Amino acid sequence: MSENALYWDASYEIVMVLIETYPKIEIEDVGTQQLYQMIIELPNFADDPAVVNDGILNDILREWYEEYTN
Repeated sequence: MSENALYWDASYEIVMVLIETYPKIEIEDVGTQQLYQMIIELPNFADDPAVVNDGILNDILREWYEEYTN
């Protein structure tokens, strides 16, 4: 697993860690609030949880789905 600090603007890196951490999750069932919790609970997440918005979470979720389906 990546040891680099994760920040909201590093969506690809966040997605890669989510794939490693939750390999069997049904992404279609993940909403933005659940995604938010999953990300801020990652051990190497270092950003301010309060600065995120739905746009960032939706971008991460879309990128995760695209990586998952490829």
